[in-house]
Amino acid sequence: MSPINLVFRTLDITLLILTALVHVLHGAVDIQPFPNVVDNRLHPDLLSSSCPSEIYCHGKLLDTVQMMAIYQDSKTFVDMKMRKSPNETLASFNDFMEEKKNAPSKQDLKTWVELMFDKPGAEFEDWIPDDWVENPSFLQRIKDSELRGFGKILNGIWRELGRKMITDVRINPDQYSIIPVDHPVIVPGGRFSEFFYWDSYWIVQGLLLSEMTKTTRGMVENFLSIIQRYGFVPNGGRIYYNKRSQPPLLSGMVKSYVDATKDTKFAEDAVEILAREFEFFMNNYIVEVNGHHLAAYRCKSSGPRPESYREDVISAQVFEKEDEKQDFYCELKAAAESGMDFSSRWFIKDGTNAGDLTNLKCRSIIPVELNTILFWNALIISEFYSMKNDLQKANRYEAKADDIRKAIDAVLWNEEEGIWLDYDLINKKHRHYFTPTNLSPLWTGCYDKTDTSLPKKILAYIEKLELDKYPGGVPNTLSNTNEQWDFPNVWPPMQHMMIIGLGGMNSQETKELAFRWAQRWVRSNYIAYNKTKTMFEKYNAEELGGHGGGGEYEVQTGFGWSNGVVMDLMNKYGDRLTVGANE
Repeated sequence: MSPINLVFRTLDITLLILTALVHVLHGAVDIQPFPNVVDNRLHPDLLSSSCPSEIYCHGKLLDTVQMMAIYQDSKTFVDMKMRKSPNETLASFNDFMEEKKNAPSKQDLKTWVELMFDKPGAEFEDWIPDDWVENPSFLQRIKDSELRGFGKILNGIWRELGRKMITDVRINPDQYSIIPVDHPVIVPGGRFSEFFYWDSYWIVQGLLLSEMTKTTRGMVENFLSIIQRYGFVPNGGRIYYNKRSQPPLLSGMVKSYVDATKDTKFAEDAVEILAREFEFFMNNYIVEVNGHHLAAYRCKSSGPRPESYREDVISAQVFEKEDEKQDFYCELKAAAESGMDFSSRWFIKDGTNAGDLTNLKCRSIIPVELNTILFWNALIISEFYSMKNDLQKANRYEAKADDIRKAIDAVLWNEEEGIWLDYDLINKKHRHYFTPTNLSPLWTGCYDKTDTSLPKKILAYIEKLELDKYPGGVPNTLSNTNEQWDFPNVWPPMQHMMIIGLGGMNSQETKELAFRWAQRWVRSNYIAYNKTKTMFEKYNAEELGGHGGGGEYEVQTGFGWSNGVVMDLMNKYGDRLTVGANE
């Protein structure tokens, strides 16, 4: 390492330590006003040391508890609060294991855990958002009275999904796996009792329609403060997620908030931090492909995912060598970082998408949506710098957006299919498999608006794959593997992505298809809710009103992004949507 780099690294580590001390002593950093932060050299150190806990992230205690499977869901244990300090907890565990001659029974271990830990949820207190309103104005735009009533129900669900951290989280942060933040949050629901990064984008769309601008701003400020502390936004609000992010949608959240409130000062204050997140991805996720630079999901940490520890260890048993197991754990984490955990989308076997989890090669696939979201980030950051009258940086980020768009067109566009496709770095070819993210450039506007032939190509692709035939929505893939991001599961954010993208094109045919899919999706959610009184995280393409299944855990209810998507579609198409059978 050169002397100059050594100085920078020393300064970085010093800043990291000081930031951590401030965080422990004073809780989450107050981000008003936002500081000017654009340097991202901290990232490699943060990734390697961001979860040092010998209880929640690695170590004998975690391994023993998770491998004994004392709880059905591995996430249960790592969400439990320690009743004593980490050192006291580890000492007690060592004494317990010595007493049991390192071979405790399952019941003995469970008894010890429940003596030393509180049940999940101990970090929260009851909280109802104080900016919740009973009849937000968007409801009046819904012509159908039954759908209007459904919209009112969805508006009420936010009261059930609110979470506020207790004061003790700040006083004793090392006894929790939760990442402390200043403001209450709306969580997805079910087993997901903390914020999740990309989920929050669609939650924000619903909150803004519910006129809950204070809650929205608080959630966005939480994310901005986390970038200040960690350099990026983790997958979720737990320390064991701190070695991976998710599709970077914070810039989109800020834009949604600013568009709804006209608070341009917020955009001006936030832009430096948003630029830091963008540069984090550009510095750490970019690979060269055919002379162009594009991003792929990444992982730089070792070991199983703490929240799915036992499942990962069992899946890795097929590998004989330790380095092969560690490589597999990284693939699992990279796929989890994508949000699509798991799917045949990330399988590479003999150049195809065949296989199972052991064929995960997510890090070797250039995904369409990650790159088009980065394009969108650069455009938004450019817009915010323009608001700040910093035209030099505005032009710089506009140029970055243009570079990404050109790379996407050069590498990911497939003229034969008439669509964008993921790219296989191993076999150096497009992956000719459907996933809704193939249409994601339409959602972010990452295409040539003057190309009058594009709508016909997109519609021909949809018709060829018969994507319009499914009564419960467009499935996430056409491969039935029992992975939860494969057929027949239908996911709310993907429906929203496609509908908004198609509806935004300069084509009456794509606009009508967007409406038809919106009608189908809202109706399916309405039917499912009337049958079950529940909003699900995923649904079933083969059944109007059927919920999804498969994957590592039972289908979850709540559900934040499902609510937000339906509310946004009801707001957009409320004058035409009906609960009747005729489309």
